[in-house]
Amino acid sequence: MSNRSCVRSVLRVLVLALLAGAPLAWADVAPLKTRNVVLIVSDGLRWQEIFTGADPTLLNEKNGGIWDKEADLRRAFWRDDVNERRRLLFPFIWGTIAAHGQIFGNQLKGSVARVTNTFWFSYPGYNEMLTGHADARVNSNEFGPNPNVTVFEWLNGLPDLKGRVAVFATWAAFKDIFNVGRSHLPLQVGWDLPYEGHVGPREALLNQLYRTTTQLEDTDVYDSFLQIPLMDSFARAQPRVLFVGYGETDNWGHMGRYDLLLHAAHSFDHYVEQLWNTLQRLPAYRDQTTFILTADHGRGSGPLEWKEHGVGQKGSENIWIAVMGPDTAPLGERSHTGEVHQAQIAATVAALLGEDYRKAMPLAAPPIAAVLTGAGRSER
Repeated sequence: MSNRSCVRSVLRVLVLALLAGAPLAWADVAPLKTRNVVLIVSDGLRWQEIFTGADPTLLNEKNGGIWDKEADLRRAFWRDDVNERRRLLFPFIWGTIAAHGQIFGNQLKGSVARVTNTFWFSYPGYNEMLTGHADARVNSNEFGPNPNVTVFEWLNGLPDLKGRVAVFATWAAFKDIFNVGRSHLPLQVGWDLPYEGHVGPREALLNQLYRTTTQLEDTDVYDSFLQIPLMDSFARAQPRVLFVGYGETDNWGHMGRYDLLLHAAHSFDHYVEQLWNTLQRLPAYRDQTTFILTADHGRGSGPLEWKEHGVGQKGSENIWIAVMGPDTAPLGERSHTGEVHQAQIAATVAALLGEDYRKAMPLAAPPIAAVLTGAGRSER
């Protein structure tokens, strides 16, 4: 890095920290190490499962819709100790991300993460997450093309990042959420065939599975189907800004199958681990990549309301946010912290790349200051 670039990076960190309300001294400021940011979402995954593991009140047929093998499910995911139980369900999140990064949203420990939109379901949540502010106009999952510019579209418009932004997601609605007609972002979403042109036998087989598999949701491909083209993509392109959206934790919740929701949540943890390990083996990503994990909304609780979300299901506004990367101090599970919001994610993505999203989008919430204090610096 040239001296001029180094000075510019230091000034950006200081300005962004001040905008976020973080009182950093000059001695605390160092150039950002993050060159790549990956935002990963598990749709509708509750904070309760993240922080307390499997819910004992749902590990049965009556409340959890478990058809058989209840004993096997308990052996796989139930332990009396809450820390052991949540680590069984999310071994990578608790063994690596929480150990080397930060995780917010355990309301049992005075850490609150929530949405600011008033709808508490997917499209309004993704709009808030990706644009930095709630929009009352976005009131339906069938809203259509997003009138708001996402931080991904904005970053793709910057000279240094043009063509270095990508989206992989199971839900076809992301074509509208990212307004692909305007943004022209490269998207692999829904049941769109993942491979084009002349392909080998492996790629042809996956295309055939996309064509012929019975669809659980006609707009939502299976998480495992998405993971393969995602992992294959790095041989062709290495984006600096990547969005990955998994959907099965929401789908199985709506279907009232708590057993399959737990398996999907466990698989989500594995997919994140696989993605992290793959990127750490690539020189362009190793030790210079930040992961942000979250959910677009929460869900209700109790024997019935866990299946749904929205204003009719109290608690659906509560989410969780986890961050791990070279510029995030390893403070682990946060407790008794100030409230953090879904709307802060957009500016946080930009700030980690040394960019001020709020300057261009004044409605956007500030970045989460705590994850920008630096792994080598202390929070003051």
